[in-house]
Amino acid sequence: MELLDHLALGFSVAFTFQNLLHAFFGVLLGTLIGVLPGIGPVPTIAMLLPVTYALPPISALIMLAGIYYGAQYGGSTTAILVNLPGESSSVVTCIDGYQMARRGKAGKALSVAALGSFFAGSVATLVIAAFAPPLSEFALKFGPAEYFSLMVLGLIAAVVLASGSLLKAIAMIVLGLLLGIVGTDVNSGMLRYTFGIAELSDGIGFVAVAMGLFGFAEIIVNLEHRGHREVFTDNVTGLWLKWQEFKEALPAILRGTAIGSALGILPGGGAMLSAFASYTVEKKIAKDPSRFGKGAIEGVAGPESANNAGSQASFIPLLTLGIPPNAVMALMVGAMTIHSIQPGPQVMTSNPQLFWGLIASMWIGNVMLVVLNLPMIGIWVKLLKVPYRLLYPAILLFCCIGVYSLNNNVFDVLVTAVFGVLGWVFVKLECEPAPLLLGFILGPMMEENLRRALLLSRGDPMVFFTRPLSLGMLIAAALLLVIIVLPAVRKTRDEAFQEESA
Repeated sequence: MELLDHLALGFSVAFTFQNLLHAFFGVLLGTLIGVLPGIGPVPTIAMLLPVTYALPPISALIMLAGIYYGAQYGGSTTAILVNLPGESSSVVTCIDGYQMARRGKAGKALSVAALGSFFAGSVATLVIAAFAPPLSEFALKFGPAEYFSLMVLGLIAAVVLASGSLLKAIAMIVLGLLLGIVGTDVNSGMLRYTFGIAELSDGIGFVAVAMGLFGFAEIIVNLEHRGHREVFTDNVTGLWLKWQEFKEALPAILRGTAIGSALGILPGGGAMLSAFASYTVEKKIAKDPSRFGKGAIEGVAGPESANNAGSQASFIPLLTLGIPPNAVMALMVGAMTIHSIQPGPQVMTSNPQLFWGLIASMWIGNVMLVVLNLPMIGIWVKLLKVPYRLLYPAILLFCCIGVYSLNNNVFDVLVTAVFGVLGWVFVKLECEPAPLLLGFILGPMMEENLRRALLLSRGDPMVFFTRPLSLGMLIAAALLLVIIVLPAVRKTRDEAFQEESA
């Protein structure tokens, strides 16, 4: 009954005209940037952070959340029709979705993607509503030592789940932690790493870092690719699934929803990891795995359900523990900080309207997305024909206006440009910028909790090992590192042995 009362409160908040309008704008924009390859939710949310200054906190968060899970819907459209993933998690959908389109089943692929996404998003919203209260109560037992250990575990998990080199992922997190402590030391009042630049005394702006690494860098990378987009079909028909097709898709949707809801809460996981895991599971348990890659409907239904469930489940650690599991959630932390809201277990008790209103808005947003995606496919396809050379000047202009409007300071625009070039260099070096952003967000919080824990223990570092919860999380972090390091060490030894033998 208590859960129903909470949901009733949430819907009463979400169903106001202003919040419905912002939810609609968020999912519409999310679908748009999902359809257009090369933009994505991270740079879009980074661009819109300055706009949220003028909005009420709940409206701002509803809009930003809508952009995130809306992009998962939109990404499937280009994956199926053009064989281009509009969003990174839609890479898997390209494999079978485009093959279905080539066989004249584009409508069925789009239909199962939309319905699977809606079901998964609705279930993930219920999962958040059910698990958030007990997790928040559990999190209230955390002290500074537990919070520090939890952040260490989160960063290690982000390293483990990051693609590419382990060493590069660790280096990016360390760089993010170092950038996060630039500015004035809260305890001593001394300036750190400002190099005599007065504008850095308050630290490097979060929006400037995010917009540079993801917005400007994305534009530079896209300008290097001058490919012609060939739209596979303009007329999509046959949206209704046959009974046999529905029977094949339904189990995949259910499994994808379960996988996404479970993996979405992991740091560094979210939509992409969930989609890949779901496709792997579907292929392994299929009676005829050879169908995959040739237009298997399960290859669309499972990953599309998983990426939507994963994107919404990633709100659980943000809302209950105050820990962002991925780059988008790190931006949500920035949005909450802008409105003087401290993310974590206190949000549910101190601001229940915001907490439950955001959760209720996710279900409303998922309904809006089904209505938006299927009837408006023709419009989304036409947008794919807009040349990128016409898009990027407008994107750059809005980025610069947004950054400048934060403090009316040209220095912030220059910092964004610097991080844009840095982000492009990271792409060339195959270094993921997402771990850097997580380190940048968590760095000051880790330092604060580290100092607080040592202050309470009179400088005894054993406080992190004598408290059971803290010790358990540090052990889990160490085990994760061992799991990822051992195969690399073994491979290096085998290669060395082979060279010696030769």
